Amino acid sequence: MNGAVDPVRMVAKNMRLDLRLISEMVTPRARVLDIGCGDGALIGHLFRTRGCDARGIEIDMAEVTRAVAHGLPVMHGDADSDLSQYPDAAFDFVVLSRTLQAVERPREVLRQMLRIGEHAILSFPNFGHWQVRWQLLANGRMPMTGVWDRPWHETPNIHPCTIRDFFVLCAEEGYAVEQWLAVDEAGQKAPWRRSATLANLFGEQALFQLRKKAA
Repeated sequence: MNGAVDPVRMVAKNMRLDLRLISEMVTPRARVLDIGCGDGALIGHLFRTRGCDARGIEIDMAEVTRAVAHGLPVMHGDADSDLSQYPDAAFDFVVLSRTLQAVERPREVLRQMLRIGEHAILSFPNFGHWQVRWQLLANGRMPMTGVWDRPWHETPNIHPCTIRDFFVLCAEEGYAVEQWLAVDEAGQKAPWRRSATLANLFGEQALFQLRKKAA
């Protein structure tokens, strides 16, 4: 019917930007684990739009309760300690959205993600963005931006990194970067998509899809 509102498109439009972009990286009918899934918005979207077998773990019990109340398969768990309980190759995609900088052992979490999943998809705020650099230079204080939106004494972020830092980590660990992009909060991808240097300066957040390199 002309003029009718597509509820699936409306939900996608209202999702956080990085979650929408992550959903586009996931293949239909894939097995997906969403680590730090919050209220399960991505899980529900992947189930409805891609027919995925998607489930999640979340450390915040209130968010777990909210997700379960909506019929989503979310369990209480901690990325730093509970991923070892999953068997090898249990999932096609393991997702970690805006959480890498908040875990205690990001290198180990990445290793576990690529043990239990064929592909890892991550999003994280870029500490190399020009606004962050400028605020540190001009004010000498921890920056506050649309992405880094809490004062230093309230933030859960304990391992902030830049896009260049993450590329270096992938090289050190032997991970293949299957695709990556940098965006701002308005969803603009260009002109940074093919230039890591420009992305590190102008991208407010980054998304990476990784796999282990063949032995």
